[in-house]
Amino acid sequence: MTNILVTGGAGYIGSHACKALKGAGYTPIAYDSLITGWEDAVKFGPFEKGELGDRARLDEVFAKYSPAAVMHFAALSQVGEAMQEPGRYWRGNVCASLTLIEATVDAGCRNFVFSSTCATYGDHDNVVLDENTPQMPLNAYGASKRAIEDILHDFKAAHGLQSVIFRYFNVAGADPEAEVGEFHRPETHLIPLMLDAIDGKRDALTVFGTDYDTPDGTCIRDYVHVCDLVDAHVLGLKWLEDDKGSRVFNLGTGSGFSVREVIDYGRTITKREVPYTIGPRRAGDCTKLVSGSTLAETELGWQPKRSKMDIMIQDAWRWHQNGSYDK
Repeated sequence: MTNILVTGGAGYIGSHACKALKGAGYTPIAYDSLITGWEDAVKFGPFEKGELGDRARLDEVFAKYSPAAVMHFAALSQVGEAMQEPGRYWRGNVCASLTLIEATVDAGCRNFVFSSTCATYGDHDNVVLDENTPQMPLNAYGASKRAIEDILHDFKAAHGLQSVIFRYFNVAGADPEAEVGEFHRPETHLIPLMLDAIDGKRDALTVFGTDYDTPDGTCIRDYVHVCDLVDAHVLGLKWLEDDKGSRVFNLGTGSGFSVREVIDYGRTITKREVPYTIGPRRAGDCTKLVSGSTLAETELGWQPKRSKMDIMIQDAWRWHQNGSYDK
């Protein structure tokens, strides 16, 4: 079977991608430092431990497996941390990704699927976002992802590296079969934080800001089920295999949910109260991020099947009750 190098393959999204790749007939090679990933999440192909910026280690892995493509998920991704430690994000995301991209080209691999983010757009009031929306990131996380997109553009011109870039919105849910799921230490994502509060694993969920210009005062986000997200990445891989060239796609549903609305869904799905407190706004948080693009559906043939809030919370709750890597 065709080998695909999956950076961050022991992480939340990367582990789901490895399962989707195996289901599509590929052999995923999970490359992960295990700084934020979990070796127990590597279940669908070989595991290679290594730092993203370790050129010698990357060269070993490329030589060993001769991957036909790279699927790049590994990244630092906490907005609050990015505001406080921008240098860490420029080094950890941009410099390390440049090392990966150079290793990819030098190994003769010419297909690259990149996990970018809608955070590259920044805050556009009352605007649904498509691939042509100006990119004006508000923090070093979004800025670092935009920089990697620029690097890929330059390496296409200079070396013929073809890439599919996915700017996706908030990822949620878990594998319906609960083989892998969302598990971070520390946890920073809304839905698992909410489920922790419901389950008594933390005192309360903190809602950061209730004075945004939205109907209920809390931030609005477009949520995509992790399984739908990684299905799009497999389609992006096939796009490159068919020599269709480099492309950028948003991955979102076009429907936004406020923090309070997510809490209401959590209460309904779990049939439990959601303890929460109100905190101040976090620096770098946008008011509203919602996709206005259908390119992934019309051009890739992507059909999100589980990206409904009730399904995402149901799947996350199932994993929350049954799955853990912290053993």
